[in-house]
Amino acid sequence: MSASGGTKAIVAALGANLAIAVSKFVAFAFSGSSSMLAEGVHSLADSGNQFLLLIGGKRAQRDATPQHPFGYGRERYIYAFLVSIVLFSVGGMFAVYEGVEKVLHPHELDNWYWPVGVLLFAILAEGFSFRTAIKESNELRGRLSWAQFIRRAKAPELPVVLLEDFGALIGLVLALGGVGLSLLTGDGVWDGIGTVCIGVLLVLIALVLAAETKSLLLGEAAGIEEVRKIEAAVVDGDTVTGIIHMRTLHLGPEELLVAAKIAVQHDDTATEVANAINAAEARIRAAVPIARVIYLEPDIYDEAEAARGADPDAAPGGPDRHPADH
Repeated sequence: MSASGGTKAIVAALGANLAIAVSKFVAFAFSGSSSMLAEGVHSLADSGNQFLLLIGGKRAQRDATPQHPFGYGRERYIYAFLVSIVLFSVGGMFAVYEGVEKVLHPHELDNWYWPVGVLLFAILAEGFSFRTAIKESNELRGRLSWAQFIRRAKAPELPVVLLEDFGALIGLVLALGGVGLSLLTGDGVWDGIGTVCIGVLLVLIALVLAAETKSLLLGEAAGIEEVRKIEAAVVDGDTVTGIIHMRTLHLGPEELLVAAKIAVQHDDTATEVANAINAAEARIRAAVPIARVIYLEPDIYDEAEAARGADPDAAPGGPDRHPADH
């Protein structure tokens, strides 16, 4: 996995979650707190999720084969989608079930200092993991807001870790609130209510992850800035006079396919056109290094035909682009 895949953030989250999971299960064993059990399962599920992300990153590095000529880059999206399923089922739904059971059958907490101490430790550990994820993300985020970064990021690992860590911190605060209210009131129902809130939070985060990863699985185009760079790189104003239409598709987080029909001079020779295509491909790769698979088809631009929208190769509703004026 490349550095942009957030390997450092994943490893930091994995280490934190494993340590936290053990401590939460110990606290549950001594106190009987359902919030601790739900949080323990949550941390265990998060640890499994980080393993999935690491496995997906490793498998995505396999070389292309005749059956998969564009490689396995999008396998990272599949494993990220599995993360959302695990978070929804193992984390969210289990917590909701455990919380409802505790609300219906409450009991007082034993050895309250165990869950309180573990929650405070977990908040510190998750805070460190979250800080690492934020630092890694800031290197890629640029001027995007956090919501925009999560929606537009092509590498799924960092958004997954960010949302997991954010959800974990909120969940720890909810668990601490449930345990605290149970201790203050002597009513174990509050512990169950805190657990239900944790489950609902995890379900919502899982749904967001599933929606974003689904979009990546279906195939997303290059970002607006990358598209503009590619458009500027293709046209040289001499042999290549414009772009008739263009399509881009992410084959993986760091691999982009570019397919375009380009306008050339009607009196250019085959050698001139071939050299112009090779030069355009070199300019595209220099402008957008992740554009590794490029297909350029030369054509003669017909203004009358374009005005009638008669281009047979243009996808319905596609953003056809006309040659620039030079």
